[in-house]
Amino acid sequence: MRTKGHSFIVIVSFLTMAFIVPALFAEEKIMTLGGKEGWPVLSRKDGVVIDKGRFGYDAVKLDTNSRKVSLMSDLLLDFEEDSPEDLCGNYEVILNEVTPASRCKMGKRGGLIRENNGLRLRGKKGSLFGSENATGSFELEFWLYPFVAENGEIVFSWRSSRTVAGYPLYQIIRASFYGNRLQWVFTNVFDGYVDNSGEISISSYRTIIPNTWAHHSISYNQDTGLLEYRINGELESLKYLTSTGKESGGSVYMFQTGVTADIDICPQFSGVIDDFHISRQAASEIDPELNYDTYRKEGGRFETQPILISSCARLTKISVLADIPEQTDVVYFVRSGDNIFSWDENYPEWIPVKNNEEISNVSGLYFQLAADLYSDGGGQHSPVVTQMDLYYTETPPPLPPFSVKAQPSDESVTLTWSYSIDNNAGGYYVYYGERPGEYLGREAAEGPSPVNAGNQNSITITGLKNGKIYYFAVAAYSKMDSRIMGDLSKEVYARPLKYKK
Repeated sequence: MRTKGHSFIVIVSFLTMAFIVPALFAEEKIMTLGGKEGWPVLSRKDGVVIDKGRFGYDAVKLDTNSRKVSLMSDLLLDFEEDSPEDLCGNYEVILNEVTPASRCKMGKRGGLIRENNGLRLRGKKGSLFGSENATGSFELEFWLYPFVAENGEIVFSWRSSRTVAGYPLYQIIRASFYGNRLQWVFTNVFDGYVDNSGEISISSYRTIIPNTWAHHSISYNQDTGLLEYRINGELESLKYLTSTGKESGGSVYMFQTGVTADIDICPQFSGVIDDFHISRQAASEIDPELNYDTYRKEGGRFETQPILISSCARLTKISVLADIPEQTDVVYFVRSGDNIFSWDENYPEWIPVKNNEEISNVSGLYFQLAADLYSDGGGQHSPVVTQMDLYYTETPPPLPPFSVKAQPSDESVTLTWSYSIDNNAGGYYVYYGERPGEYLGREAAEGPSPVNAGNQNSITITGLKNGKIYYFAVAAYSKMDSRIMGDLSKEVYARPLKYKK
């Protein structure tokens, strides 16, 4: 008998726990950002872009150090669109034989040229090559990926003329390959320079390597007369265009353009070009950090929008699918809270977290994630974040009352219900309305639907109209937070009436 009694108690206890225990513990859930789900709209993208990551999915990586239009920009071609155009709006494309190419140095596209006419542009009034005047300092720069670097290939060409003392002088600026080097020739473009029939030649010291990206920059400074040619930021050759041919002493020969003429980019060339830029300032006046790194050394950051989860949700872990090359890094942050309207850049405080490590003390109705991405020291590699999985727990909503009864009386209805079998229940909401399933009532003295009945199993709803039928349902809410509400009970109805004695 004793054995059977114990068995009965064990069975009853087990069955009781089967109903109650699941309601006591929070449920672990996972939310995925990125991956095959794609990235949602980010609230902040500073120095990062959406590109391709693992398995071809969209991923977040550092933006390349592409040129941006500045106050000193005269021309900018980034070759990101199907048809290249000057982002500064100073030049019109009148001939285009350039094909968009996935091979690029900056951004997502470059310009592919195969021994044809390349690109011809016509400068508008006020542009460097669209006006006849002394133009001052300039820098002409671009990324180049030659297939062969063959003698005679031309990367840049401009031909014009100007009149000096009643005589026409032909002007030429040309960059072409000769002896596996890129040679720049300026003819009659520096006012007052007459040596060698007005021609100045400056070329690279090192040989140009085919099938390799290199940054080329030719720059002139009107204050010093310095004409310098750099490849990947390293000086190849220089000349002082002064009457003494030296840095100090003598007068500076000013850069002077003549009759407006078109410029040709890669009219005879096989390869890829990217980020072709003309600036109205010399290279020495530009931040050198901008010129040669593929990725920004200062890194970048992205932040998600605040993500609505549920009241009292707790973030337990983040699991990130990312590629982090040597010397690069990613730092992750989270923050949480209930009222996002009080949030700003620094409040709530961002909490640094590590990939796949337990997180504590991060809970609320909303979560927000952020990541700082850093390139390697040479600015050549970027980390790539493909997917972020958020592991969190939610307090489960309590079960509804099993039974509800409605007893009408004069201008009121008394509702009674069984307590929820869920130990997580902290109280009850009573919903009421005038149509089945629509609990939009507002006339009760206890307030509009739903009415918070507290942690009891009966309430009288007063102030109702006699003769009108009302519909009711009851839902339990969590003892952790009254905003966590469970399902509605079965609907009941009643019609208040004033009965005669």
